[in-house]
Amino acid sequence: MSKIVLASGNAGKVREINDLLANHGIEVVPQTAYDIPEAVEDGLTFVENALKKARHAAKLTGLPAIADDSGIEVDALNHAPGIYSARYSGEGANDQRNNEKMLKELEGVEEAKRSARYQCVMVFMRDADDPTPIIAQGSFEGRILTAPRGEGGFGYDPIFWIPEQNCAAAELSLEAKNKISHRAIALNRLVEKLTQAGIVK
Repeated sequence: MSKIVLASGNAGKVREINDLLANHGIEVVPQTAYDIPEAVEDGLTFVENALKKARHAAKLTGLPAIADDSGIEVDALNHAPGIYSARYSGEGANDQRNNEKMLKELEGVEEAKRSARYQCVMVFMRDADDPTPIIAQGSFEGRILTAPRGEGGFGYDPIFWIPEQNCAAAELSLEAKNKISHRAIALNRLVEKLTQAGIVK
């Protein structure tokens, strides 16, 4: 297997995942390269949504598919926005508007209560009818800042502080982020499972 479709058109995700899978001789192609519409994400969990996306991409391309569903959970917001992270600020949501909404929701919340984590569930399906998809999960602990920092990353990275790194996720290089992010953890676990199953070398 040399080509896998990624059930996303997000350039940041495609770059991160290709970077992580390059050593395995696998090219990850975004589903947008095949003019595939996005799957309807109406699941109630990260796992459900990831499975829906992978099945949809595999069915329409005939290729093995990887999909992830990821988001951020903020303890002071009762674990919101969770599966709704990408569309947190409503219709026309984008990274900037989502970040602005979160900062507003957390106004006045003390630092000790701003704990949060990125979650990622990653799924691999050999084909659309694969009865045993391979599933891996990763999480990444931090807290929400009171103002954005850094120019890198995407999503909530500018307001997500990583105590161990003493910086915001948006201040990390791609190389550094790919070693510690929720997606890196989930993908490394997925690759480990794919290797054990003999699907990749």
